[in-house]
Amino acid sequence: MYGWIWRHLPGPLFLRVIEAVVLVFGIVALLMFVVFPWAEPKLPFNNVTTQ
Repeated sequence: MYGWIWRHLPGPLFLRVIEAVVLVFGIVALLMFVVFPWAEPKLPFNNVTTQ
């Protein structure tokens, strides 16, 4: 999968590296600000009881 993405990025090597870094940061930001906050109330980790 990573090879397919790398082959489809346009430009020379230094531009591909920059594009790959931007893609990684974009995916991490999407996960941190959209996906994880949406999924957090649905996870059972907050339902902890101790005795």
